[in-house]
Amino acid sequence: MKAHHYGVIIAGGKGTRFWPLSRPAYPKQLLRIFGEKSLIQQTVDRVSPLFGRTRLLVVTVSGHDKAIRRELGLLPTANFLIEPRGNNTAPCIGLAAIELSARDPEGIMVVLPADHWVADAQAFARALKVAIKLAETHDALVTLGIKPEYPETGYGYILRGKKVPGSPGASAFHVRGFKEKPSLPKARQLLRSGALWNSGIFVWRARTILGAIERYAPSLFAGLHRIMAAGGGLGIASPRLRAVVRREYRKMPNVSIDYAVLEKAGSENKVLTVAARFGWSDVGNWAAVHRMLAKDGRQNAGVGHWLSLRSSRCLAYSPKRLIALLGMEDTVVIDTPDAVLVGNLKRAQEVKDLVGELERRGYGRYTR
Repeated sequence: MKAHHYGVIIAGGKGTRFWPLSRPAYPKQLLRIFGEKSLIQQTVDRVSPLFGRTRLLVVTVSGHDKAIRRELGLLPTANFLIEPRGNNTAPCIGLAAIELSARDPEGIMVVLPADHWVADAQAFARALKVAIKLAETHDALVTLGIKPEYPETGYGYILRGKKVPGSPGASAFHVRGFKEKPSLPKARQLLRSGALWNSGIFVWRARTILGAIERYAPSLFAGLHRIMAAGGGLGIASPRLRAVVRREYRKMPNVSIDYAVLEKAGSENKVLTVAARFGWSDVGNWAAVHRMLAKDGRQNAGVGHWLSLRSSRCLAYSPKRLIALLGMEDTVVIDTPDAVLVGNLKRAQEVKDLVGELERRGYGRYTR
């Protein structure tokens, strides 16, 4: 990659749907589900050959920063940006854009969630290179769209428009709209129409996304502008500047970049997408983990110590104790030192609701 290309890893999520393994002090990106390395370590390994470690930034939230720094000890200290609070992806991406603009006015940022799974790193790199070329030549907001493998109701979708003439690999399209987490019948219809999964991976010039935030989310931009005016850059390093960031974050809206910018820009034909297939999942819940793990002849999968007898389509996670499944179907069992989850794997999305119910009923000590 060229000197003006940077990777920006967003590492602020809590991963509530991975309870009881994931907790506020041990968020999803630190989980070691697919091997000895955490999800965020695997993300860094995947993209550092493209950018080098000096051009790889990590944005995380206060409270997670020490653990993230320990996990990624080879990255320069100034390459960690610490949000004072989690305000969703739009403020996070805006803060990273400020940092890159201060370092490199021509900088192109590849925005990557810290906790995704990718099967084919080479195909992933090829898709990123196409997206970077589009961002350079069109000065556009570019997304990576994933060619769907099945009608997923937990993902957002990108509605493809016309092909971009002369695009690298002929895989680039104008975006004509977005659809958030559809019903199953609608998801099937979207697949037939050629819609793509919205990966949450974005490519654009830092100045381009700041300009788009100014146009489509002026209240958010006002706070970012005050941070820039205070001298934002170099890892938001000075105590005075960190105080400005804290003050402005209290005022900023809690909003995703999709809602704040991309949906509005897409309606004005200012967003492009690269249609790609490299084996991808956002690892959103335990059902996603089950899909990606190797399975026995009855579609059971697990991590750690487990066995099954006359059971089908189950997931077990137990790094220390033995889990034995007898006559179970579509069941998830997650064993941790202080809590065990037993549930219907088809309702894995509802683990987040379960965490809320635990807190309401006075069991908050098991969610922290």
